[in-house]
Amino acid sequence: MKAVVLEDYAIQQGDLDWSGVKALVPDITRYGRTAQEDVVPRIGDAEIVFLNKCRIDEAVLAQCPKLRWVGIIATGTDNLDLKACRRHGVPVANVPGYSTYSVAQMTFSLLLAICQCADRYHRLVQDGQWRTEEPAAYGLLPQVELLGKTFGIYGYGSIGRQTARIAKAFGMEVLVCTRTVRPEYEADGVEFVDLDTLLARSDVLSLHCPATPATRGLINAATLAKAKPGMILLNTARGALVDEQAVADALKNGKLGFYGADAFGTEPLPQASPLRGLPNALLTPHIAWATNEALQRLMDITANNLRTWLDGTGENIVNA
Repeated sequence: MKAVVLEDYAIQQGDLDWSGVKALVPDITRYGRTAQEDVVPRIGDAEIVFLNKCRIDEAVLAQCPKLRWVGIIATGTDNLDLKACRRHGVPVANVPGYSTYSVAQMTFSLLLAICQCADRYHRLVQDGQWRTEEPAAYGLLPQVELLGKTFGIYGYGSIGRQTARIAKAFGMEVLVCTRTVRPEYEADGVEFVDLDTLLARSDVLSLHCPATPATRGLINAATLAKAKPGMILLNTARGALVDEQAVADALKNGKLGFYGADAFGTEPLPQASPLRGLPNALLTPHIAWATNEALQRLMDITANNLRTWLDGTGENIVNA
């Protein structure tokens, strides 16, 4: 049996390696990154494919008839046509939950950097200055205490819930907008509201939902018009949730106070992006998931997904 890793870059740190997968399928070819036009030739006659961002759709499947299983080295499956995979009898396994704590942590890393500017104060001190002699030059902002502020969450899966726990630890009031309110959420001490209420009351709004037809473009000019003036918007979920031009406009006209993002509609972020260069946008390169601990979970679950499929059961199949 032959396997191909189209995007090896996703697991490249420290002691992490593909030995668990290679023990199951010794004939494995790995590529650091793969452009979309190279997907078909690189898959070739492989039966097993691992990928992260590459797209598998009807056109790819039609040209790779030996493909039998796809392992996505991630949780989100936006880049896969799951129905087409199912039609071709190709199960797709993802890796749920591996980055929950790391992404929630990055959400607050962005928020704390916005509210207290520790990195900018560090640069000021390193340059031999003290306090706020040159605030404009370093982008220093008035510091903000989170206690008593309202933290809004859109999407309440595992990452949303962990983010809520952190917000409550800071003494924030937590509002949640989610499609389904489950009985076990009752003990979380959060308030469930609709989207309009979430926008109107949140001092900070954090996005934690997948990109679906219902959520793509969720944050746009119309929804931003309903937001509390000066709201901080955080996106560590999916770039497609946000109309980036509308966010840039809201940052410029003061409707939004700040935008902290680790996910973008096009990645890497284009040089022409309207978000680049804005003093009230804090942008990181989709890196929240990449702590060593999260990557170890990612590798362990990835190998187990393959092992269970070879055994005839199959775990974390998203298109069964």
